[in-house]
Amino acid sequence: MRVVVGVSGTPAGAAALHRAAAEARQRGADLWTVLAWQVPGRDRTQRDTWREAAVARLREILDEAFGPAGPGVTLAGLTAVGAPGAVLVDVARAPDDVLVVGAGQRGPLRRLLRPSVARYCVARAACPVLVVPPSPLLAELGAVHRRNVWGLPLDARGLGGVAS
Repeated sequence: MRVVVGVSGTPAGAAALHRAAAEARQRGADLWTVLAWQVPGRDRTQRDTWREAAVARLREILDEAFGPAGPGVTLAGLTAVGAPGAVLVDVARAPDDVLVVGAGQRGPLRRLLRPSVARYCVARAACPVLVVPPSPLLAELGAVHRRNVWGLPLDARGLGGVAS
């Protein structure tokens, strides 16, 4: 049995990765981490360079997520060329696999420009799919970031542990 998780290096991807590790520990399954990548533009001559960069990025993501202790289960890393949804569905093709994906934040513009990997996987996977919602803290972080960009003051009254 395997728990297959798509990794991206985003906060939503980190939440999915940690949830997948917990799921693998609970089920006694192997954890397969998958980083899908695509060759930028039409230049295929640098394919090996891009592959090496993808492998290095996957190692970096796993080191950041789990540190030297690891996830506590057998871990496999895979980088594959292709669209993330298609790659994940292809890897998690056994009926006893579990596919874990992050939902991410999906504003109207992002939905228009980039199709949802989670929706793709739910519609096409041959195994159960666990979609991990984004943390509510991400929305708050985005709001703080926007206020900083626009130079607007922050209201610290709602923050816990901050003296007035």
